[in-house]
Amino acid sequence: MSGPVLGFIGVGVMGEGMCRNLLAKSGLPVHVADVQAENVARLAAQGAVASSVRALRETAHTVFLSLPSIDQVEEVCLGADPLVAPGGSVKTVVDMSTSDVPRTRALAERLAALGVRFLDAPVARSRAAANNGTLLITVGGPADLFETVAPWLRCMGSDVVHCGGVGAGQVVKIMNNMVLLSTVNSLAEAMAIAEAAGVDKALLAGVLRLGSADSFALKLTGERLATDVFPEKLFPTAYALKDLKLALGLAQASGIQPAVAQATAALLDAACARGYPMNYYPVIYRLVKKQ
Repeated sequence: MSGPVLGFIGVGVMGEGMCRNLLAKSGLPVHVADVQAENVARLAAQGAVASSVRALRETAHTVFLSLPSIDQVEEVCLGADPLVAPGGSVKTVVDMSTSDVPRTRALAERLAALGVRFLDAPVARSRAAANNGTLLITVGGPADLFETVAPWLRCMGSDVVHCGGVGAGQVVKIMNNMVLLSTVNSLAEAMAIAEAAGVDKALLAGVLRLGSADSFALKLTGERLATDVFPEKLFPTAYALKDLKLALGLAQASGIQPAVAQATAALLDAACARGYPMNYYPVIYRLVKKQ
């Protein structure tokens, strides 16, 4: 087997399925690191090479990151025991996390000074899409680098879109999440109002799917809203709030007041304060209903 060695750091809820597809379809060795050893062990049993950030620094050519936020991305890349260092093997970093746009662009500049190229490639859709290799991946960075990395991204996503320069992929992903989260807020309100007016909310969800109010958000969250079951280890409220705050930061920098997104962020913040930070984010329904 010839060709570059790929690395993947962060194989949690989304990253594990993404990495599994990369391993199965790329035809290249994939070295994997994560703070949870059991996550790495599951992938190693399927042919991945168990590794660490320090080892990847000396073995991997292109490294994909799927981490909670830009804080972890910066620490992994340039922290106390960095992925990127003079004389290392890493030539390209692909951040598939949802990260702050100005800090993403600043990180790309810092990596460029060390001779390492960068793409931001955050993912959208669900955990099932990560497992099935059908994610939407929005990419920011140089066009030539996108063309080089795109075949590997297509191992993980059915829709891979180059959105512009560094940071553009993050902007598009953050706007996607802003619309999704605000839509789910509206769905939660509709469910609570219908139930208070004597209409079964499961019936409402089914009828909405037949009409002009149908949406991906409804398909993704309707059953949870109808049954009032919001487990952990799906996309949690705290992560949703983080993403919406990124959207509000972009809005503030543009001089725009996004009233709907601001209201949704306040509701997500209240849900975290009420003890739901790790529950699936449509748990905001419970707060709407109590109001």
